[in-house]
Amino acid sequence: MHKTVYLAGGCFWGIEAYLKSLFGVQRVRSGYANGKTKNPNYKEVVTGETGFVETVEVVFDPVIMPLAVLISHFFRIIDPTTLNRQGNDIGTQYRTGLYYCDPSDRELLQKMLHLLQKDQKKPIVVELLPIENFYPAEEYHQDYLAKNPFGYCHIDLSLVDERFIPKYPYLLDNVEEKRRVLSGKKRFIGCEQGTEPPFSHPLWKFSEPGVYVDIASAQPLFLSVDKFDSGCGWPSFHTPASEDVLITREDRSHGMVRMEVLSALSKLHLGHVFSDGPREHGGRRYCINGEMLRFVPLHDMDREGYGYLRLYIKEEED
Repeated sequence: MHKTVYLAGGCFWGIEAYLKSLFGVQRVRSGYANGKTKNPNYKEVVTGETGFVETVEVVFDPVIMPLAVLISHFFRIIDPTTLNRQGNDIGTQYRTGLYYCDPSDRELLQKMLHLLQKDQKKPIVVELLPIENFYPAEEYHQDYLAKNPFGYCHIDLSLVDERFIPKYPYLLDNVEEKRRVLSGKKRFIGCEQGTEPPFSHPLWKFSEPGVYVDIASAQPLFLSVDKFDSGCGWPSFHTPASEDVLITREDRSHGMVRMEVLSALSKLHLGHVFSDGPREHGGRRYCINGEMLRFVPLHDMDREGYGYLRLYIKEEED
């Protein structure tokens, strides 16, 4: 199964190299899109007079790499508020854009741009248009940075090596409404800073491979590879799925000084973080209420839209 989308983010060398490295992306090809001539070449496009934009054609498996996650990666590596410029490259051929071939993708892409705008102080200038034409670039442009490892690149390719948990795909639904309808133990713990009794929730000693997600936003919070048995009676992790999926703040309740842990998107209380975790992993112990987590096992991750994280879980299978 595959889908295709066309993305413009400045010089296609770096965009191609970054996107090609993503788990679930099947093929990336550099080229020229949405221009007004036929069979353009680089010398013509670089004049800025053809209407073409340097673009990459991205073929991906939407089961493993959902479109919203792919676009979040794209947003991560572009400057969405600068018109006709990315990095050192200036001209209309370096404008940013999302170009779809499936009209049904437009609504999702529009929502993604709306969420992106909320995070920007200036108006975004990313085009959203159907793909009208696309011509592959010359062969020397394809896999350029693989052929020329020290070649020019306007993006930070070291980002590829970092775990990235996007937020926009998990804001497409109304997170506040899902938080509002919580009841019973989940409401007591998440909204009133309650705590479940130790050793009471099955997840405290659970060790199956998979991902632990926020019960309201569904954003991944922890991965099974980072879970350990601390003996405290609550699910314990030494590392979050990504540092920005959690918020911490000082908690002086019950005559103690602790660091409370909340979900960054839903703002639900999850538990606390302590400094007595495994030293080899940074010394942190995230002590989390099992009621605030939903576990998605490895064999269900593709079906539920978390297939892009299987790359990190796979080491547990071996």
